[in-house]
Amino acid sequence: MSVFLFLFIIMPIAEMAVLIKVGGMIGVLNTVGLVLLTAVIGAWLLRQQGLATLLKANQRLNSGELPAREVAEGLILAVGGALLLTPGFITDTVGFLCLIPGTRHWLAAQALKRMVVAGRSRSFHFRSGGGSNPFGQDPFGGRENPFGQQSPFDRDSNGDIIEGEYQDETESDRDRIEKK
Repeated sequence: MSVFLFLFIIMPIAEMAVLIKVGGMIGVLNTVGLVLLTAVIGAWLLRQQGLATLLKANQRLNSGELPAREVAEGLILAVGGALLLTPGFITDTVGFLCLIPGTRHWLAAQALKRMVVAGRSRSFHFRSGGGSNPFGQDPFGGRENPFGQQSPFDRDSNGDIIEGEYQDETESDRDRIEKK
């Protein structure tokens, strides 16, 4: 409840107070022009940073990695863009902070600490993030990885090579329909 109170009551009142104060100091037309200028600069920055983040996510997908950091950064960019399009200097300041790469990376790292990334690929299930990892490893790269070692020949803790065969036993939609 307190978050909604802040967002819908206190924040607009604070924005109006700042706009009135700035308008009294530099004039109404200059204040409106400054608000429009921040929206235009914000849209340009959002486009530039958004495309860069999209390219990074595409590279990670092509290399077989989960683009969790890029997804978090994309969400932060969307919030920043929405804040920049909202008239006001307080929201513009927070929106610009979301678009600055250093601040955005820090915010994404904080979000990833709380985010759960889960997925499924045929019969292989993976889950990472959101507190303790069942693998006892860091979910986003480095030495510790939710998928185990990322080498051509994964080894168990004794250094032995584990070999096996794979058979896909998942039913397709067509098989399920034909059974009925």
